[in-house]
Amino acid sequence: MLHLPFLYVRPSSLGGRGVFTAETIEEGAIVELAPVIVLTSEDRLAIHATTLHDYYFLWGGEGAAIALGYGSLYNHASPGNLDFEMDYDFEQIRFSAARQIRSGEELVIDYVVGGGETLWF
Repeated sequence: MLHLPFLYVRPSSLGGRGVFTAETIEEGAIVELAPVIVLTSEDRLAIHATTLHDYYFLWGGEGAAIALGYGSLYNHASPGNLDFEMDYDFEQIRFSAARQIRSGEELVIDYVVGGGETLWF
């Protein structure tokens, strides 16, 4: 797992907790390589009755993945300031800066169109 060392978690005005940066992040920079726990389609259906329902990514069609590190904590905004891309070979999600992100700003992804993928809805 790799992430920028100046990221931190705190309460977010978007709800719950969010991930923020203590330093400026330049456009295109890799922010995090988040390993995932891959779940089957049956597991995905089972977690709908749990708190994990709000924290998974669709993975390879009918499956799901729980991102470790900060990956499942990024809140939604449209447009997001992070892009994300699934790396199925290495079972990780690559998060990168879609634009320059200022110090103190919350890191957010667009749950619907980020990386050409959708999360869970």
